[in-house]
Amino acid sequence: MTHPTFGAVVVRPARNADVAGVQRLVDVAFTPYIPRIGERPMPMNNDYARLVGEGRCWVAVAAGRVVGMAQLLVAADHVEVETLAVAPDARGAGVGGRLLELAEEQARANRLTEVRLCTNEAMTENLAYYPRRGFRETHRDTQHGFHRVFYTKPVAPPPGAG
Repeated sequence: MTHPTFGAVVVRPARNADVAGVQRLVDVAFTPYIPRIGERPMPMNNDYARLVGEGRCWVAVAAGRVVGMAQLLVAADHVEVETLAVAPDARGAGVGGRLLELAEEQARANRLTEVRLCTNEAMTENLAYYPRRGFRETHRDTQHGFHRVFYTKPVAPPPGAG
């Protein structure tokens, strides 16, 4: 994948050297939502050193800079996209879509047939974004004081599976 400004974008597992870049990206991506939500969104409070060390973070890197990240959890029956963040200047270039494809690839690799995620209902851009990528809203709930919207997307099994 290429970005018109940065050139080639490489998606790969995050490394220890990426932790600071991941935290910066998450802070930049989620700070605009603080006034809407009334507090820091939960992804801003994650321990990315731990999550990277556990192999749960993937990054999209362009020109030596982290321009996107996905925090994934492989559960017993699905893959959960726990955090998805794209740098403001990289939005619209397919970085988020590529990271969502990665979640589907991880589901197939683990013989799972579903990707799930949730977003805060105040993040109205996401309420339009995820359905355009094939996600269907399943329900809404309040957790830890956050008003969340839950989505699911079926994933076809890998060819020859069954």
